[in-house]
Amino acid sequence: VSASIPAAVISMGIIRVILRKDSILENNMVQTIGSAGESVAAGAIFTLPALFLWAEEGKIDFPSILTIFLIALFGGVLGVCFMVPLRQALIVEEHGTLPFPEGTACAEVLLAGEEGGSKAGTVFAGLGIAAVYKFLADGTQLFKSEIGHAFESYKGSQVGIQVLPALAGVGYICGVQVSSYLFAGGVLSYLVLIPAIAYFGGDSLSKVVDETGKALAFNQLGASQIWSNYVRYIGAGAVAAGGLISLIKTFPTMIKTFGHAMKGFGKKGDSQLRTQQDISMKVVLGGILIIAVLIWLLPEIPVSFLGAVMIVVFGFFFATVSSRMVGIVGSSNNPVSGMAIATLIVTTFILKATGNTGAAGMVSAISIGTVICIVAAMAGDTSQDLKTGYIVGATPRLQQIGELIGAIVAAFAIGGVMYLLNAAWGFGSDQIPAPQATLMKMVVEGVMGGTLPWVLIFMGVFIAIVVEILGIPVLAFSIGLYLPIYLSTPIMVGGLIRWFIDNKRKYDSDAARKDGSDRGVLYAAGMIAGEGIVGILLAVLAVFGVADKINLSSVYGAAFQSVGNWVGLAAFVVLLAILFYFTRNKKTIEVDAK
Repeated sequence: VSASIPAAVISMGIIRVILRKDSILENNMVQTIGSAGESVAAGAIFTLPALFLWAEEGKIDFPSILTIFLIALFGGVLGVCFMVPLRQALIVEEHGTLPFPEGTACAEVLLAGEEGGSKAGTVFAGLGIAAVYKFLADGTQLFKSEIGHAFESYKGSQVGIQVLPALAGVGYICGVQVSSYLFAGGVLSYLVLIPAIAYFGGDSLSKVVDETGKALAFNQLGASQIWSNYVRYIGAGAVAAGGLISLIKTFPTMIKTFGHAMKGFGKKGDSQLRTQQDISMKVVLGGILIIAVLIWLLPEIPVSFLGAVMIVVFGFFFATVSSRMVGIVGSSNNPVSGMAIATLIVTTFILKATGNTGAAGMVSAISIGTVICIVAAMAGDTSQDLKTGYIVGATPRLQQIGELIGAIVAAFAIGGVMYLLNAAWGFGSDQIPAPQATLMKMVVEGVMGGTLPWVLIFMGVFIAIVVEILGIPVLAFSIGLYLPIYLSTPIMVGGLIRWFIDNKRKYDSDAARKDGSDRGVLYAAGMIAGEGIVGILLAVLAVFGVADKINLSSVYGAAFQSVGNWVGLAAFVVLLAILFYFTRNKKTIEVDAK
């Protein structure tokens, strides 16, 4: 979820309230640099845990901190460089066509900050409350954070919800429409496909074995076992098909935008107007060339010359697609992992055809996929930030430099964070399932080894085609099909709250309604940030052996297990009630609405 909005608000609070300064362009620069980190993190966390999973299996060595740093750095810098020639076409010439929702929202927040920094308090309130809630739920384990129920009379079916603040915040920010598509995919997965497999499989033996190595019958499997061994492949096929469909639909736009970019190469970048200055195209092209050569030559990045060429070619086109898509649906809904899957399928086939197989070939495929994934995420984030700057009158060249600074700092941080998370819980565990990275690993292994269950993959492909024919956004639906329903349910709840506030709640004026809805967005952004910060803290506690000492679940024993679900639901209701409260603070809303 876009970090731009909370970065903008926190910056607004610090610069205006604490430093007693009043500079919208300084706030914009802080927000630009701060938000760059999320793109590097997203691209890396969607792919690189696959290397950790292979290392745990003994197939390869663990990736070094230097390798992770270089991959993240090169991906981040390339993403910014590829976006520079696209700015004129996408940000300026299509100003009235592409809304860039987060970029526009950030501009509104910054403009509101010129009148007063009171909204920063809403973000900090969400951050603090969510932090305490997350610590009680997953730190002390005072109540269960994941609640599920299986229907015995409807074998294989299951419903569930993760009662944590971040997912509800995601749903509120994305809105009911996107949330409903995700939830619909989860319903098809857990209430149709899994029961169908359990029913038609019956007494037949599955590929799942028990502790003794004996194969279990389909009707003996739980919903999670069927999901992880069968339905997940269907979801993978749907996500891959969704990414390819999106590419095909945006291909004409890619060609048009590429043409605009080519025209811009011959123009001078030293315009006298401050608001029209970009980084020099000579610097951009030189930087791309140098990075491509370094990717090829540095031994820390196991990529051949062909791989470096693929990174540049795929990277530019996916940067174009990403920038265009976030202009329409926003960074929060940008299907970066879908683009990465499409890239991995093509890349792995090419590597296999050219003799790059085995563990080395798989590592090379993931490395290429990671760089391109980060490129796509960074290009989307950069375009949102440039849109904000265009609205508030920033200097594009300085913003682009700020993005590079943010990418470099984030690249330094991401390796340590990934090692911390892996040491605390391990990627692929219940605490950190790493669904996208697990999917990337599965796709690469399947293509390289010829073991991919293509029947299940193609089932997902054709489901995606049917969904596209029906006019439903295929990637959002496919991601819901792939992810556990525990994740899509709280997102749906957050989306419903946003729908109620935007359409049904009584307000004195439209301005008051918009202000209430916007305060909900700021509070939701704080909820996401608060849970994320405490998640890192809990990882540190787990590494140092403190986590077990603060775990209270064993104190309650059987009593906790029997009432834990109800306590978790009650806590979640209280959390949502507080979100409602921050959208109906009438005195503040009425004052700000005027």
